[in-house]
Amino acid sequence: MHQQQWHKIPQLGSVIIEDDVEIGANTTIDRGALDDTIIEQGCKLDNQIQVAHNVRIGAHTAIAACVGIAGSATIGRYCKISGAAVVLGHLSVADNVTITAMSLVTRDIKQAGVYSSGTPLMENSLWHRCNARYKSLEKLAQSLARLDKTRD
Repeated sequence: MHQQQWHKIPQLGSVIIEDDVEIGANTTIDRGALDDTIIEQGCKLDNQIQVAHNVRIGAHTAIAACVGIAGSATIGRYCKISGAAVVLGHLSVADNVTITAMSLVTRDIKQAGVYSSGTPLMENSLWHRCNARYKSLEKLAQSLARLDKTRD
């Protein structure tokens, strides 16, 4: 923002799509702002995916419908990103990572594995109460385990 107005920044980069890449209907791939947006070989992108500027998607990665990848994120090779997941901008995802459906990636993923987030749909006031309790769940579980040991 400059002088209380938004100004368009020219997108000077390109989109590089390597060999054997499939891109589904209504998928949007933004050209790079300064660097290029790169989709490496063998990637399979389903329908209605948003790939923002300067994203790099590693070779042989498969991405399901309605995924959003924000600007300057880097996705590793041989990853699987399930439907409606979101990767925030400027994050890195290691090779051989699976992100399950509806997950929100808010930090770098540095090791291969399966990652999940999100909660099932519930009434809004209940969701707010449960969400406020997430941070104390581990402490609560440890307390219950100690109580169980004292009962034995």
